Amino acid sequence: MLALLVSALPMRNAHAADRPSIVTAIAAATKADAFEIDLEVDGRAEPKLILLRNPYRVALDFDGTLAAAKLPEIDKSSLVTDIRHGLVGTDRYRLIMTLAQPARPKLDVTKSEKGARVSLRLTPGDEKSFALPSSPKAPESPAAAGRSDRPLVIVLDPGHGGIDRGATGEKGTEEKAVNLAFGLALRSALEALPNIKVVMTRDDDTFIPLNERAAIARRAGANLMVSLHADSIRYKDLRGATVYTLSEKASDSLSRELADTENSADRFAGSEWDQDAPEIHDILVDLVRRETEALSEHFAIQLVADLGKGEIRLINNPRRSAGFRVLRAPDVPSILLEMGYLSNPEDEEALQSDVWQKRLAGILAQSIAEFATRPILGSQR
Repeated sequence: MLALLVSALPMRNAHAADRPSIVTAIAAATKADAFEIDLEVDGRAEPKLILLRNPYRVALDFDGTLAAAKLPEIDKSSLVTDIRHGLVGTDRYRLIMTLAQPARPKLDVTKSEKGARVSLRLTPGDEKSFALPSSPKAPESPAAAGRSDRPLVIVLDPGHGGIDRGATGEKGTEEKAVNLAFGLALRSALEALPNIKVVMTRDDDTFIPLNERAAIARRAGANLMVSLHADSIRYKDLRGATVYTLSEKASDSLSRELADTENSADRFAGSEWDQDAPEIHDILVDLVRRETEALSEHFAIQLVADLGKGEIRLINNPRRSAGFRVLRAPDVPSILLEMGYLSNPEDEEALQSDVWQKRLAGILAQSIAEFATRPILGSQR
């Protein structure tokens, strides 16, 4: 992995008052009963320990930090099968290890003359032991840190708007109006909960190109983006909610049709919007995207379960995926919620109901808040 240059990091992070911290050396050792890795940091070192599943991975995140060190060679038959590092944001350095099995992590930070030594020891364990340490020396979990230091940032994206009306129901209901009304109801429900900041891609009848919607989420440092829709399809009897995540190959023909329809919204945009943002081609995009997609999947699964418990009508197989452009921010977990279908008369009536909107908004807000307390989402930012 190429070393990352100091000049590559804008001085935006409050923890790096004068200059970024620099990882100057990384050493690893495979032992009979453990895997150990040490990082020498020139400057302040406050690593956040992150645990991810499917596959099992352990990561260390450092705000306001760069790397000027090569990764060590490792025995890939050991507990750690792969190790990578690099920037996962303009001011965040990550070192991530893929594990052959669950492990028990132990993290220590020792101050040195120039900065600190960060030592992580991994010992083989089981699913139960694959958890954030609770000892006083361990850093606070990212989820807890997010609750105390930084609000959870949720971006709500009411689809369509302005010249782009979206779908139209048989009674003339315009999708852009339904999406905005529900987005505002969901914003109110979320803002009533503690330590949540809501950012809207639009809060009025404005057209926003698809790439710009994803860019808004990235600029906001979003922990989660929820894109809101109420499409019209050729199956008039189909009704109920669906939760979509991003995939290059659609899970079914209906998902492919909907993605094609939504992706065509940029026909209203000028040619300057018809391209991916350059930062999408980052050196670590594949690694970051895989983690982001895993987080999106976890939330989608939970949301479907919560909607079912809340007796919100769902279509058959309500967890689906397709290549929705609006979900393509590589570092922001994102889902697209089809609240219902304007092509169905019963759904069209429900989608316009203030009572129904508030009920759905309450369930969705609680689902977001519950998932936010788990390290898997809180650790993303």
